[in-house]
Amino acid sequence: MPESLPTEPVIPRSVRRVALVMAMEVEAAPLRTALDPTAIDLPGWAAGLPARLAVAPATGRRPEVLLAVNGVDPVSGVACVGTTAAALTTQVVLNLDDRPRPELVLSVGTAGGWVRAGARIGDTFLAWPHFSCHDRRIPLPGFQALGDGDLPAADLRSHAAPLGCRLGIVTTGDSLDESPTDRVRILENGGEVKEMEAAAVAWVCHLHGVPVGAVKSITDLVDSPVATPEQFTDNLAAASASLRRTTMALLERLSGATT
Repeated sequence: MPESLPTEPVIPRSVRRVALVMAMEVEAAPLRTALDPTAIDLPGWAAGLPARLAVAPATGRRPEVLLAVNGVDPVSGVACVGTTAAALTTQVVLNLDDRPRPELVLSVGTAGGWVRAGARIGDTFLAWPHFSCHDRRIPLPGFQALGDGDLPAADLRSHAAPLGCRLGIVTTGDSLDESPTDRVRILENGGEVKEMEAAAVAWVCHLHGVPVGAVKSITDLVDSPVATPEQFTDNLAAASASLRRTTMALLERLSGATT
Protein backbone atom coordinates (compact mmCIF):
# COMPACT_ATOMS: atom_id res chain seq x y z
CA MET A 1 0.00 0.00 0.00
CA PRO A 2 1.33 3.47 -0.79
CA GLU A 3 2.29 5.53 2.25
CA SER A 4 0.58 8.67 0.92
CA LEU A 5 -1.35 9.71 -2.16
CA PRO A 6 -2.07 13.06 -3.80
CA THR A 7 -5.40 14.61 -2.88
CA GLU A 8 -8.16 13.55 -5.24
CA PRO A 9 -10.39 16.33 -6.65
CA VAL A 10 -13.92 16.15 -5.26
CA ILE A 11 -16.74 14.91 -7.50
CA PRO A 12 -19.59 17.46 -7.78
CA ARG A 13 -22.79 16.50 -5.98
CA SER A 14 -24.59 16.45 -9.32
CA VAL A 15 -22.26 15.66 -12.21
CA ARG A 16 -23.09 17.42 -15.49
CA ARG A 17 -20.41 15.94 -17.80
CA VAL A 18 -18.81 12.49 -17.69
CA ALA A 19 -16.25 10.94 -20.03
CA LEU A 20 -16.01 7.18 -20.49
CA VAL A 21 -12.57 6.08 -21.73
CA MET A 22 -12.60 2.57 -23.19
CA ALA A 23 -10.00 0.45 -24.99
CA MET A 24 -11.98 -1.84 -27.29
CA GLU A 25 -15.03 -1.20 -29.44
CA VAL A 26 -16.36 -4.68 -28.59
CA GLU A 27 -16.50 -3.55 -24.96
CA ALA A 28 -18.01 -0.18 -25.87
CA ALA A 29 -20.63 -1.41 -28.35
CA PRO A 30 -23.40 -2.14 -25.80
CA LEU A 31 -22.90 1.30 -24.23
CA ARG A 32 -22.85 2.93 -27.66
CA THR A 33 -26.21 1.33 -28.40
CA ALA A 34 -27.66 2.42 -25.05
CA LEU A 35 -26.38 6.01 -25.25
CA ASP A 36 -26.92 6.52 -29.01
CA PRO A 37 -24.20 9.19 -29.09
CA THR A 38 -23.29 11.38 -32.04
CA ALA A 39 -19.77 11.03 -33.41
CA ILE A 40 -17.56 14.11 -33.19
CA ASP A 41 -14.21 14.87 -34.79
CA LEU A 42 -10.92 14.79 -32.98
CA PRO A 43 -9.34 18.21 -32.49
CA GLY A 44 -6.88 19.22 -35.19
CA TRP A 45 -3.82 18.61 -33.01
CA ALA A 46 -4.96 14.99 -32.46
CA ALA A 47 -6.09 14.24 -36.00
CA GLY A 48 -3.54 11.46 -36.47
CA LEU A 49 -4.72 9.44 -33.48
CA PRO A 50 -7.01 6.41 -33.88
CA ALA A 51 -9.34 7.39 -31.01
CA ARG A 52 -13.08 7.65 -31.67
CA LEU A 53 -15.23 10.22 -29.87
CA ALA A 54 -18.99 10.53 -29.57
CA VAL A 55 -21.28 12.63 -27.36
CA ALA A 56 -24.66 11.82 -25.86
CA PRO A 57 -26.44 14.92 -24.56
CA ALA A 58 -27.67 15.19 -21.00
CA THR A 59 -31.15 13.87 -20.31
CA GLY A 60 -33.35 14.01 -17.24
CA ARG A 61 -31.74 10.82 -16.00
CA ARG A 62 -28.09 11.20 -16.90
CA PRO A 63 -25.37 13.79 -17.48
CA GLU A 64 -23.78 14.54 -20.83
CA VAL A 65 -21.58 11.59 -21.76
CA LEU A 66 -18.45 11.72 -23.90
CA LEU A 67 -17.71 8.19 -25.09
CA ALA A 68 -14.05 7.83 -26.06
CA VAL A 69 -12.65 4.59 -27.48
CA ASN A 70 -8.95 4.11 -28.21
CA GLY A 71 -9.66 2.88 -31.72
CA VAL A 72 -7.78 0.50 -34.01
CA ASP A 73 -4.02 0.42 -34.46
CA PRO A 74 -3.30 1.20 -38.14
CA VAL A 75 -0.26 -1.08 -38.18
CA SER A 76 -1.56 -4.29 -36.54
CA GLY A 77 -5.25 -3.78 -37.25
CA VAL A 78 -6.30 -4.66 -33.70
CA ALA A 79 -7.81 -2.60 -30.90
CA CYS A 80 -5.41 -0.18 -29.20
CA VAL A 81 -5.28 -1.77 -25.77
CA GLY A 82 -2.71 -0.71 -23.17
CA THR A 83 -1.44 2.35 -21.41
CA THR A 84 -0.04 4.38 -24.32
CA ALA A 85 -3.31 4.57 -26.22
CA ALA A 86 -5.29 5.10 -23.01
CA ALA A 87 -3.13 8.07 -22.02
CA LEU A 88 -3.41 9.63 -25.48
CA THR A 89 -7.18 9.21 -25.60
CA THR A 90 -7.54 10.73 -22.14
CA GLN A 91 -5.41 13.72 -23.14
CA VAL A 92 -7.76 14.30 -26.07
CA VAL A 93 -10.85 13.96 -23.87
CA LEU A 94 -9.58 16.62 -21.47
CA ASN A 95 -8.52 19.09 -24.16
CA LEU A 96 -11.38 19.53 -26.62
CA ASP A 97 -11.43 23.09 -27.87
CA ASP A 98 -15.17 23.42 -28.38
CA ARG A 99 -16.60 21.89 -25.19
CA PRO A 100 -16.05 22.09 -21.43
CA ARG A 101 -13.95 19.53 -19.63
CA PRO A 102 -15.68 16.49 -18.10
CA GLU A 103 -16.24 16.76 -14.36
CA LEU A 104 -15.47 13.05 -13.97
CA VAL A 105 -13.58 10.55 -16.12
CA LEU A 106 -14.30 6.82 -15.85
CA SER A 107 -12.00 4.12 -17.19
CA VAL A 108 -14.54 1.48 -18.26
CA GLY A 109 -13.68 -2.01 -19.46
CA THR A 110 -13.07 -5.64 -18.76
CA ALA A 111 -10.43 -6.98 -16.39
CA GLY A 112 -8.99 -9.95 -14.59
CA GLY A 113 -9.51 -10.90 -10.96
CA TRP A 114 -8.22 -13.51 -8.55
CA VAL A 115 -9.78 -16.51 -6.84
CA ARG A 116 -7.54 -15.68 -3.87
CA ALA A 117 -9.36 -12.34 -3.54
CA GLY A 118 -12.81 -13.89 -3.84
CA ALA A 119 -13.52 -12.63 -7.35
CA ARG A 120 -15.88 -14.42 -9.70
CA ILE A 121 -16.45 -14.19 -13.43
CA GLY A 122 -18.99 -11.43 -14.03
CA ASP A 123 -18.22 -9.43 -10.87
CA THR A 124 -18.15 -5.68 -11.46
CA PHE A 125 -15.77 -3.46 -9.50
CA LEU A 126 -15.51 0.25 -8.81
CA ALA A 127 -11.93 1.38 -8.25
CA TRP A 128 -11.13 2.19 -4.62
CA PRO A 129 -9.06 3.55 -2.96
CA HIS A 130 -6.38 3.93 -5.64
CA PHE A 131 -4.85 2.86 -8.94
CA SER A 132 -1.42 1.24 -9.24
CA CYS A 133 0.96 -0.10 -11.89
CA HIS A 134 2.48 -3.56 -11.57
CA ASP A 135 4.97 -3.86 -14.43
CA ARG A 136 7.03 -0.65 -14.29
CA ARG A 137 10.28 -1.52 -12.55
CA ILE A 138 12.66 1.45 -12.29
CA PRO A 139 15.21 0.63 -9.55
CA LEU A 140 16.91 4.03 -9.61
CA PRO A 141 16.95 6.44 -6.65
CA GLY A 142 13.66 8.32 -6.55
CA PHE A 143 12.18 6.71 -9.65
CA GLN A 144 10.26 3.75 -8.23
CA ALA A 145 7.40 5.94 -7.02
CA LEU A 146 6.87 6.92 -10.66
CA GLY A 147 6.99 3.27 -11.60
CA ASP A 148 4.46 2.29 -8.95
CA GLY A 149 2.03 4.87 -10.30
CA ASP A 150 -0.13 5.00 -7.17
CA LEU A 151 -2.87 7.61 -7.65
CA PRO A 152 -6.20 8.07 -5.83
CA ALA A 153 -9.52 6.95 -7.26
CA ALA A 154 -12.60 9.15 -7.14
CA ASP A 155 -14.79 8.30 -4.16
CA LEU A 156 -17.64 6.30 -5.66
CA ARG A 157 -18.09 4.10 -2.58
CA SER A 158 -21.67 5.17 -1.93
CA HIS A 159 -22.71 3.78 -5.32
CA ALA A 160 -21.17 0.31 -4.92
CA ALA A 161 -23.86 -1.45 -2.88
CA PRO A 162 -26.86 -0.04 -4.80
CA LEU A 163 -25.21 -1.11 -8.06
CA GLY A 164 -24.17 -4.53 -6.79
CA CYS A 165 -20.50 -3.67 -7.30
CA ARG A 166 -17.42 -4.58 -5.33
CA LEU A 167 -14.68 -2.12 -4.42
CA GLY A 168 -11.05 -2.87 -5.14
CA ILE A 169 -7.63 -1.52 -6.07
CA VAL A 170 -7.18 -1.51 -9.85
CA THR A 171 -3.68 -2.47 -10.96
CA THR A 172 -2.49 -1.78 -14.51
CA GLY A 173 0.12 -3.34 -16.78
CA ASP A 174 0.79 -3.68 -20.49
CA SER A 175 0.58 -7.48 -20.63
CA LEU A 176 -2.47 -9.73 -20.52
CA ASP A 177 -0.75 -12.37 -18.42
CA GLU A 178 0.75 -12.13 -14.93
CA SER A 179 4.49 -12.78 -14.75
CA PRO A 180 6.07 -14.00 -11.49
CA THR A 181 7.61 -10.54 -11.00
CA ASP A 182 4.25 -8.87 -11.64
CA ARG A 183 2.67 -11.19 -9.08
CA VAL A 184 5.01 -9.96 -6.36
CA ARG A 185 4.20 -6.33 -7.09
CA ILE A 186 0.45 -7.01 -7.25
CA LEU A 187 0.52 -8.69 -3.86
CA GLU A 188 2.43 -5.67 -2.52
CA ASN A 189 0.01 -3.10 -3.96
CA GLY A 190 -3.10 -5.02 -2.91
CA GLY A 191 -4.47 -5.23 -6.44
CA GLU A 192 -7.82 -7.00 -6.87
CA VAL A 193 -8.55 -5.95 -10.45
CA LYS A 194 -5.92 -6.47 -13.16
CA GLU A 195 -6.20 -4.60 -16.45
CA MET A 196 -4.26 -2.57 -19.01
CA GLU A 197 -5.43 1.08 -19.04
CA ALA A 198 -6.81 2.60 -15.83
CA ALA A 199 -3.60 3.82 -14.19
CA ALA A 200 -2.64 5.62 -17.39
CA VAL A 201 -6.06 7.30 -17.53
CA ALA A 202 -5.64 8.25 -13.87
CA TRP A 203 -2.20 9.76 -14.45
CA VAL A 204 -3.42 12.09 -17.20
CA CYS A 205 -6.50 13.06 -15.18
CA HIS A 206 -4.28 13.80 -12.18
CA LEU A 207 -2.16 16.14 -14.32
CA HIS A 208 -5.32 18.10 -15.18
CA GLY A 209 -6.92 17.98 -11.72
CA VAL A 210 -9.95 15.97 -12.90
CA PRO A 211 -11.48 13.20 -10.72
CA VAL A 212 -11.10 9.71 -12.16
CA GLY A 213 -12.78 6.43 -11.32
CA ALA A 214 -13.12 3.04 -12.96
CA VAL A 215 -15.82 0.47 -13.71
CA LYS A 216 -14.38 -2.96 -14.46
CA SER A 217 -16.12 -6.26 -15.18
CA ILE A 218 -14.26 -9.53 -14.61
CA THR A 219 -13.73 -11.73 -17.67
CA ASP A 220 -10.99 -13.97 -16.31
CA LEU A 221 -9.49 -15.25 -13.09
CA VAL A 222 -5.72 -14.87 -13.19
CA ASP A 223 -5.08 -17.75 -10.79
CA SER A 224 -7.53 -20.14 -12.50
CA PRO A 225 -6.14 -23.27 -14.22
CA VAL A 226 -7.95 -22.18 -17.39
CA ALA A 227 -5.78 -20.05 -19.68
CA THR A 228 -6.49 -16.31 -19.50
CA PRO A 229 -7.03 -15.84 -23.30
CA GLU A 230 -9.62 -18.64 -23.29
CA GLN A 231 -11.49 -17.14 -20.33
CA PHE A 232 -11.36 -13.66 -21.85
CA THR A 233 -12.81 -14.81 -25.16
CA ASP A 234 -15.53 -16.92 -23.54
CA ASN A 235 -16.69 -14.20 -21.14
CA LEU A 236 -16.16 -10.96 -23.10
CA ALA A 237 -19.73 -10.57 -24.38
CA ALA A 238 -21.30 -11.15 -20.97
CA ALA A 239 -18.84 -8.82 -19.26
CA SER A 240 -19.49 -6.07 -21.82
CA ALA A 241 -23.23 -6.38 -21.20
CA SER A 242 -22.59 -6.09 -17.47
CA LEU A 243 -20.52 -2.96 -18.08
CA ARG A 244 -23.44 -1.44 -19.95
CA ARG A 245 -25.92 -2.13 -17.15
CA THR A 246 -23.64 -0.93 -14.37
CA THR A 247 -22.32 2.14 -16.18
CA MET A 248 -25.76 3.32 -17.27
CA ALA A 249 -27.08 2.94 -13.73
CA LEU A 250 -24.05 4.75 -12.32
CA LEU A 251 -24.56 7.65 -14.74
CA GLU A 252 -28.10 8.10 -13.45
CA ARG A 253 -26.87 8.15 -9.88
CA LEU A 254 -24.12 10.65 -10.68
CA SER A 255 -26.65 13.04 -12.21
CA GLY A 256 -28.76 12.90 -9.07
CA ALA A 257 -31.59 11.16 -10.92
CA THR A 258 -31.53 8.40 -8.29
CA THR A 259 -30.24 8.26 -4.74
